[in-house]
Amino acid sequence: MRFQLLGPLSITDGRDVVVLPPAKPTSLLAALLVRPGEVVPVSRLRQAVWGEEQPATAKAALQSCVLRLRRLFAKYDIEDRAVVAVAGGYLLPADGDSLDLLHFRRLTAEAEEAGEAELPLLRQALDLWRGPLLTNVPSELLHRDEVPRLVEERLRVLERVCEIQLARGRCRDVLVDLWEATRVRPQHEGLAAQLMRALYRVGRQNEALAEYRRIRAHLRDELGVDPGTELQELELAILRGDEPRGHVPATASLLSTPPASASASASASAPPLPASPASASPSRPSPSPVSPVSPVSSSFSSSDDRETARPRLPHVPGFTGRARETAALVNHLGEGARGGSAPVLAVVSGGPGMGKTALALHAAHLVADRYPAGAVLLPMSGPDGAPRASDEAAAELRALLPSGASPGSSLAVLDDVVHPDQVRRFLDATGCGAVVVTSRMGLAALVATHGPAVVQLGALSPRESRALLTAVLGQERVAAETTAAHALTEACGHVPLALRIVAARLLTRPRMRLADHSAWLLRDLPARLALPDDPRMSVPLALDGALRRLPAPLADAHLRLARLDGRITAPDAAGALSVPETDAEEVLERLLDTGLIEEDQPGALRMNPLFRAHALHRSGRPVGAPPPLVTAARRALPSGAT
Repeated sequence: MRFQLLGPLSITDGRDVVVLPPAKPTSLLAALLVRPGEVVPVSRLRQAVWGEEQPATAKAALQSCVLRLRRLFAKYDIEDRAVVAVAGGYLLPADGDSLDLLHFRRLTAEAEEAGEAELPLLRQALDLWRGPLLTNVPSELLHRDEVPRLVEERLRVLERVCEIQLARGRCRDVLVDLWEATRVRPQHEGLAAQLMRALYRVGRQNEALAEYRRIRAHLRDELGVDPGTELQELELAILRGDEPRGHVPATASLLSTPPASASASASASAPPLPASPASASPSRPSPSPVSPVSPVSSSFSSSDDRETARPRLPHVPGFTGRARETAALVNHLGEGARGGSAPVLAVVSGGPGMGKTALALHAAHLVADRYPAGAVLLPMSGPDGAPRASDEAAAELRALLPSGASPGSSLAVLDDVVHPDQVRRFLDATGCGAVVVTSRMGLAALVATHGPAVVQLGALSPRESRALLTAVLGQERVAAETTAAHALTEACGHVPLALRIVAARLLTRPRMRLADHSAWLLRDLPARLALPDDPRMSVPLALDGALRRLPAPLADAHLRLARLDGRITAPDAAGALSVPETDAEEVLERLLDTGLIEEDQPGALRMNPLFRAHALHRSGRPVGAPPPLVTAARRALPSGAT
């Protein structure tokens, strides 16, 4: 007997197929099979079976569900595939002979070393798929978290198959597959590019250009963005009558994690995932455990590639809002392409979750064609906030740029700078034409010595917040609950990171009303502004991290000031902190520099309501004697961070 996961969940003996009924044991079986041979935690299984409405006796209920599943196995004579109880969870042993998913993966692995037999093996792997996944499995968690991941595995194999056939000149053979795939995944730029090349090579130039117009219109209407560089260059090649040549990637890419730019494009293409494309604040690329290396490091596969290849920035699909800031930044960065003795410098600063990295990358993409050597993202701090050495970042830049790149021909984005000296030393060691700095600090000392353009980011406007939700959820859903949409954006404090999280949750819960989600959020704000499958997508963790970077007295002052009504004056702060008013002014200036509070009007500051809710949650204890705030803060803060 064999389990079939690549379609409706079913059991087969090779002749007859039994499609399992949509019941709780079916959800349990699916949760175990999508992680074959792995221990699946009890908490994960409960969530997969019951969702958020767990039974009062969840432990006993899960044990009962396991018993029902074992009876099902006995009914179909598959008791040899027993559900195994282990410490903390359950596992279901499986192999390529007993589970079609593992058979699919085995075939794609064999294709790596198969040479001329690669294409038949990949075709055989694709034939294992029997339609939409798990249509008989009533589990929101599995359809949200697991189905997109599995669909992506199939998509990568299909792309590889099409690339092989295109490279062999069998362009007509891929048209049917690509027509179907691009209509199912209308935002997928890689599939659209393959279809354009296939149409062009069989003499259907007008249809190839029509496909470009289709995806461009779709991306603009749904996400507010234009196609990426590859598609734009392909359109130009077709218009000029040049033969577009597609690179055939190594088969190993079928089994490895795609680079950041590829995964961003893929996530933008799948219906469950447009929360990321509509963001004005994407997650910052994760640094390497050894050294914080930008995702663009994967742009080169050999030293030969470095001779002419330009490094690529991670994409920011569907960037929303910040039109004025984007225009100012693009105009300033354009000056660097005109040459000069010193690089053009810009500083983008703001509080946690405000979209600094997104804006910097978005603007850099818009001017990247003016820097022939390419553009590079360089993380300047580690996960713990420790600053990265400038000479290390400069060495990475030199390694990524094409050999023989001329001075002033590249652009660098220095992400999450901690201290002005990091930027100064980087500028001394490199010959970039433009440098964009993102930082949670204002970096006033750098502004004083180098005179960069300064872009200070606060919360989005109500109009921009609504536009972000609309871009992800669609006009119809937001317009149907205008009041609830407004309440959601207010609960999020119009902070891009929070809005992204809310939009992602709602996108995976299409039947949930916005009003219900708003009420659920407000019952435990901001703790519920987090996604369980990605710790970076968490407002509490982002704000906790911001506070950990501050000297303890300054962090404590932030928590105390949250007890005011949100608007803060120096006299009010002095009372809340039990310090003289002049000292309170000094504390406010330092907090203002971190982005944790912002200017409201002359003589008054304001704490974002979401930041205030977090601080009140953190400081839910009696107030003791305040520590010596100003003196300690002066010693602990880096010079130039004031």
